[in-house]
Amino acid sequence: MHRRFFLFLSAASFSILLAFFPGSLRAAESPLPPVTGSPVIDQPPILNWPRDRKPLPADISDPSADTLSDLHGVLRGRSCRAIDLLLSTEGNYYMALRELANHILRPGRSGPVRSFLYTTSPPVSLVQARTKALSIGNLSLRCTPSVAVASPGTIRKIMNAGLSDGSPIPVIQGEGEVLLVRKGNPLHIRSVWDLGRSGVHIVTPNPVKEKGAFLAYARTLYQIAKNDPRPPAGWTAEKLFRAVYDSPDPGKWLAGPRIHHRDEPWSVAYGHADVAILFRQLGLATKKAFPGLFDLVPLGGTLRHARPLPGSVITTSVLVRIKGPWTPEQKKAREELIRAYRSRSFTRILERWGMGRPPGFPGS
Repeated sequence: MHRRFFLFLSAASFSILLAFFPGSLRAAESPLPPVTGSPVIDQPPILNWPRDRKPLPADISDPSADTLSDLHGVLRGRSCRAIDLLLSTEGNYYMALRELANHILRPGRSGPVRSFLYTTSPPVSLVQARTKALSIGNLSLRCTPSVAVASPGTIRKIMNAGLSDGSPIPVIQGEGEVLLVRKGNPLHIRSVWDLGRSGVHIVTPNPVKEKGAFLAYARTLYQIAKNDPRPPAGWTAEKLFRAVYDSPDPGKWLAGPRIHHRDEPWSVAYGHADVAILFRQLGLATKKAFPGLFDLVPLGGTLRHARPLPGSVITTSVLVRIKGPWTPEQKKAREELIRAYRSRSFTRILERWGMGRPPGFPGS
C-alpha cells in the first residue's frame, strides 16, 4: 500500500497588483519614490554548507533556518501519484493554514486526504507550476502542485501562462499592518513617523527575495504618511521614506535573508532592529507565540478591532486549480481542499487570526 501525503508548500508574501480586486487598497495608490539605498542583511551567524545538488528554479531553502539538510532524496514520476494533494501557497496566513490542515485531517474524519506535510516560504507558485519542481535543502520534489493560493498578481501570471484550470477563487483578505516592537516598547514607537527618527532601526523583508512583501510594507509606510492630514512639523511622506530607505546610517535599514515572518521577529528580539512592519495576522501570531518578547502597535483601530489607516495595503489571496495529469483520487482530494477553503469553519479560523473574506465572498 502506498503511503499518501497531503503536501502543503506555502510561501509568505503578497502582491500589490490589483488585477482582480482594484478596490483592495483603502486609499488610492501613490507612486512610490525610488529606493536608492541598500539594507544591511541581518542574518544569524551560521555556516551555509554545500548542497547535494544545484538548487531548482523554485527553491525555498533558507540559510537562517533548518533546511532539511539531513533529509536527502528525489521524488518524481510515479511517486508523485502517491501524493494526495500538492498545494503551493503564499505563507502569510500560515497560522490559519495549520488549523485548516488539522481540520481536514482531524481524528476519525474520513476523506480523500490522509496525511500531509507543508512548509512556509515566499511565493514560488508560478515557477513551481511551470517547472514541476521544488527544492528544499537536499530534498527535490519534481511534482506539479494541483492547487495554488497567491496574490492576484501571481495568480494572473499563472493564468496567463496557461497553467490554470478553471476560474480563480478569492478566499482571504487581510486587515492591514501593525508595528512589531520589543516588549514594553522602549523607544515609544507610536506611528509610522517614529520610524524616521534618528536611532530607530527598522527591519524589512528582503527587497530582492521577498519583493512583494517588501513593496507592500514600503507602500503602507509611504501611503499612511501621505494620507495623514496632520504630519509632524517639518515632515512629509517623501522625507520619511528617504529617512528610512536612504539613510546615511548604515544600520538604519536592516533586511532578513529569506523569510520575513521569521526574519523580522528574530531581528527585533535580538535587538538588531527596533521595529518591523508586519501584516496584522503575522503580528498577532508572533505576539501570541512570544508574549514575553514583543508588543504590537496598531496602524489604525486597536489590536482587537482593526481599522486600517488610509493608505494601508489590504492584501487578497486567490485560489486556482493547476492543470495536470491528476488521478481520480487526486481530483477528489483537490476538491476537498477547495471546499475547506470556502467553508464557514475556515472563515472562523481566519477571523481568529485577524483576517477575513474578500468582498462578495458567499456569506460575507
